[in-house]
Amino acid sequence: VQLVESGGGLVQAGGSLRLSCTASGSIRYIDEMAWHRQAPGKERELIAAAITNNDAKVDSVEGRFTVWRDDRKRTVNLQIHNAKHIETAVYYCRAHLSTYSTYLRTCWGQGTQDTVSS
Repeated sequence: VQLVESGGGLVQAGGSLRLSCTASGSIRYIDEMAWHRQAPGKERELIAAAITNNDAKVDSVEGRFTVWRDDRKRTVNLQIHNAKHIETAVYYCRAHLSTYSTYLRTCWGQGTQDTVSS
């Protein structure tokens, strides 16, 4: 099983940051897909989680975050509007899933570095 993040990179403050994560492999069922981030010197934190299609639980303030799933494509997407310099971080995708040989378990992507210039 692999989770691969894409998108992001360098964006100016005030712009939009959009990330995508695709799960692949012998996946039987995906329960929850989520986005986390880890800024330099800080602990990894949850941004938002989506349990099903069109179910975005935004665990943040200000309403600038949108997350959505496409279960047919096995993707979860994140868009951050009006990005701030403080949001420069490594962004990680996480999925709680089962395969044809394992029970539900948590898998992580390798992360993508995203920089918001001030």
